[in-house]
Amino acid sequence: MSVAGHTTRHPARRRFDADRLLTLACVGLPLIGLILFFAYPMAIVFLRSITVDGSYGLGNYAEVLGSTGFWRATRHSLVMGGATTALSVFLGFIIAHGLYRCAFPGKWLIRSVIVLPLLAPSLVQALGLIFLLGRNGIISRALGIEIEIYGFWGLLIANTLYALPQAVMIIGAALILLDARTYEAAEVMGASPWRQFRDLTIPAARFGILNAAFVCFTITITDFGNAAVIGGDYSVLATEIYSQVVGQRNFNMGAVVGIMLLLPTVISYSIERQAMKRQQAGQTTGQVAYRPEFAALRDLSMAALSLLICAGILSVIGIVVYASFVTLWPYNMTLSPKHYDITLAGGYSSLWMTIVISLAAAAGGTVAVFLLGLGLRRLPQAIAQPIQILAAMPAAVPGMVLGLAYILTFNSTATPLYLLYGTAALIAIVNFYHYHTQAFLTVMTGFRQLPEALEEAAGSLGAGLGRTARDIVAPFIAPMLVSVFFFLFMRSMVTLSAVVFLTTPDLSVAAVTIMRLDDAGLTSQAAAFSTCVMAVVCAAVLSMKATLALMGRRTMAKGAE
Repeated sequence: MSVAGHTTRHPARRRFDADRLLTLACVGLPLIGLILFFAYPMAIVFLRSITVDGSYGLGNYAEVLGSTGFWRATRHSLVMGGATTALSVFLGFIIAHGLYRCAFPGKWLIRSVIVLPLLAPSLVQALGLIFLLGRNGIISRALGIEIEIYGFWGLLIANTLYALPQAVMIIGAALILLDARTYEAAEVMGASPWRQFRDLTIPAARFGILNAAFVCFTITITDFGNAAVIGGDYSVLATEIYSQVVGQRNFNMGAVVGIMLLLPTVISYSIERQAMKRQQAGQTTGQVAYRPEFAALRDLSMAALSLLICAGILSVIGIVVYASFVTLWPYNMTLSPKHYDITLAGGYSSLWMTIVISLAAAAGGTVAVFLLGLGLRRLPQAIAQPIQILAAMPAAVPGMVLGLAYILTFNSTATPLYLLYGTAALIAIVNFYHYHTQAFLTVMTGFRQLPEALEEAAGSLGAGLGRTARDIVAPFIAPMLVSVFFFLFMRSMVTLSAVVFLTTPDLSVAAVTIMRLDDAGLTSQAAAFSTCVMAVVCAAVLSMKATLALMGRRTMAKGAE
């Protein structure tokens, strides 16, 4: 319709065009980020691994595969991964079974202690073991014996403590879903508690146990912090990459070892995903929650074992805090704050910088995954599915490999992205994409819980995508967004493997500073710096709980109105 030579545009058409453009922006901007900061760097790693004297070939692979050092590190990694996985899953099952299938008081204490390893850089477990069992450790001196903590056994204990919280959470998630009616039927049929455990609990939780096993294996085989501090001569693939890149400046060989480390991780991740899908497929709706009744022999035994394991965790973390206040370990045990006067390695500048980087990674990452999830809901499945696969892929890439990919990509003047090298922005970006999968899947879980009727009602009232996102979608999934924000912040505060290649003399982060202090023989100052990092992360946990509780009260108040 035209009036005075002008064509009027219909509001519906304008809104449709604006919504389509906004959808493209929501998907396009995060997708460009995934391509530039994940897919492209990983492609560069692969290309560098097959680059030999300016041409392409498999010479680097032949050299690495012919090296006894590589095969020794591979064998050590697989043995360590297998042993840590077996021990972590076994201990994790004990704690998870005690928390969700037994009746005893004090479970809040176990839940509080079990998450402590997640609140600190991985090398803190190694530091704690050195203070306990090292040459000058409290236990070693008390018993009058010299314990060789460096090497396989020390690394096994440190890795187990680091992986244990993951095992507890995954196995616990499987146990909590078991239907109480099944056990009631078994009791009616006269099945003994042991028979119920063998024939009902173990088979129903098998996919959770399998999932936990592959997660623990992946965490162990890719961890760098504990291996760097307490591994000694027990070389693993993560330290082999670090040696090739930092020690020998051999980037092509480092890329080869990185690709080799990627293979078992990808296989493990793929199997873990299949186990997760089967576990979810086996779940049914309308399940009745299991409420355990007190059984003295079972519950007291499980409580004692769980508390014993937690005592081990608490002692390893606690001794680091305690040692940070000891005047001169182990000769002058009077308490003093002198070790908190840190001047080496830039003092506390790296801690403040890590907080800034973590806030940037958390804020930017939360916005990015929210926009991506919002846009994917409005794309055809044929287009959305490949993007979802790409968004879930970073979890299969070890932090060491992603960090190596960044130094190979962004330390080259052949690309404008070189401007990011040596900046805090690049470290924030690598932290986000290191944990992109977990953040993305959490937000997508929130989107799946959002009733489509709400969006349809908003659209029928004339609201466009932008207003619907602001007034309907964001408030509904706000708890998920808060969880993602704090998750990204806390992981960015404590991560080491992904950023160890990206720090410079002028720009460092907290976990790398702890490693440098320990390398310089300033173990007590490393403990003091670790304590500061843990204090920041604990404050973040409390802030998250307070924020979620406040949001819950506001939601209940609105519902009452």
